[in-house]
Amino acid sequence: MKQLSDLIQFEEFDNLEIIAKQIVEGFLIGLHRSPYHGFSVEFAEHRLYNKGESTKHIDWKLYARSDKMFVKQFEEETNLRAHIVIDTSSSMLFPYEKKSQSKLSYSVLCAAALIHLLRKQRDAVGLCTFSDQINLMTSAKLSLTHAQLLYAELNKVYNAEGIDTDRATHISNTLHQLAESLHKRSLVIVFSDFTGGESPQEIIESLQHLRFNKHEVLLFSVRDIELESNFNFENRPSRFIDLETGESLKLNPLEIRELYKTQQEKFFTELKLLCGQFSIDFVEADIREEFSAVLQSYLVKRKKLM
Repeated sequence: MKQLSDLIQFEEFDNLEIIAKQIVEGFLIGLHRSPYHGFSVEFAEHRLYNKGESTKHIDWKLYARSDKMFVKQFEEETNLRAHIVIDTSSSMLFPYEKKSQSKLSYSVLCAAALIHLLRKQRDAVGLCTFSDQINLMTSAKLSLTHAQLLYAELNKVYNAEGIDTDRATHISNTLHQLAESLHKRSLVIVFSDFTGGESPQEIIESLQHLRFNKHEVLLFSVRDIELESNFNFENRPSRFIDLETGESLKLNPLEIRELYKTQQEKFFTELKLLCGQFSIDFVEADIREEFSAVLQSYLVKRKKLM
């Protein structure tokens, strides 16, 4: 399974759709070798024939090979409706020195891979990006033209077009708006670092709004665990700058490491517990790790829904 640094060879993505396909194909190869090989990902062209429906679209060639009746699926058919939501606030640009290895680029690649996997399973997909407000929100569709539009928008996000280094995060407002805008039951997949200053209670209230409206939710907490959770910076005086506010502090990381780690653990433990109470899947996504954990978590969630 390839990591982000192995895939990015240029300052910009050469072809996001091709990279997404590589990620998914690598994941599927590993999946077939793993204990999770029972997950089905072959929805792309056919579905099982339902007794009593028209035989007009049965694939008889496939029937001859498999002795099972499958119906050819068409563009308008879909199994699941999903909306991918990406936090594009300034904190997602961390580590700021390496754009191709930031939380934002990791989220973009995960989203691109999910789009490819969703379409492979005949699932409609839409995209929403936000910072202090919603910047983009598309409908969920299955068509190739729509997918190409989503890849183009993701490419803009990766290249940080229109993203400044002082854009704050307001995830609760975004999720409330999303809950009001989605009129059909959907799976909402969120990528965020949850560093906008909102409390776990404020975040969970907006997630409850989605759940109240019958939507399923899968949260990915995108972080650089080594630096953001463990605070493993060099033991020397350093200046730390808040990418969203521009405020800075000069300090020695060792002097505050334990206090920082305690506060981080308290926040995310509370958020995870609240998510568990409302049947919301919360997954830690470390940008230093492979993409397989993200795709695996999606498949687990999808299997529960189908």
